[in-house]
Amino acid sequence: MSQKSIATHTNTFASISRLKETKVLTFCGMMGALAIVLGYVATIKFGPYIRIGFSGLPNQVVDYLFGPWIGAIFGGTMDVVKWFLSGDGDFFPGFTITAMVGAIIYGLFIFNKPVKLWRVIAAQLTVKIICNLVLNTLWLNLLYGQAIAAILPGRIVSNAVMLPVDTAIMFIMLTAVRTTIKPFFDK
Repeated sequence: MSQKSIATHTNTFASISRLKETKVLTFCGMMGALAIVLGYVATIKFGPYIRIGFSGLPNQVVDYLFGPWIGAIFGGTMDVVKWFLSGDGDFFPGFTITAMVGAIIYGLFIFNKPVKLWRVIAAQLTVKIICNLVLNTLWLNLLYGQAIAAILPGRIVSNAVMLPVDTAIMFIMLTAVRTTIKPFFDK
């Protein structure tokens, strides 16, 4: 391992200590509130298995600013809080695991790295394949007994359609966050 990759690896794990900072906790709380609001006003459901929404954008900001481990804590917490507030069905910890894995993936791709289009595409594609298509489809199969072959085609189509949309939104958002919000946390 090169000296630079060792330092980056250490910084990735050391970033969790930032949870002690009041401004980090406050910002995470604000992003959590925004995620809840976006979950109510910016989510479209197509049946019980396909959901298109933008409530994950605040999670991506947290992953970008504070790394994969704070992002995982934030993502898992927000999954539980959103479930409590929504009253939708029974709680299933698999979706919480998916939220945490997604945050780790995003954080590994974008934390302490320049905002580049290829990096955002790679992060989005990886999350869509691992979290949305594999894990969430498995959880839906376990929860509702639906055959994976029956629900997977619709999920593939919705994720393929949303990949360029989510990529563009995330790239624009992170570019703005890099110049407006990130300097405040780099002090």
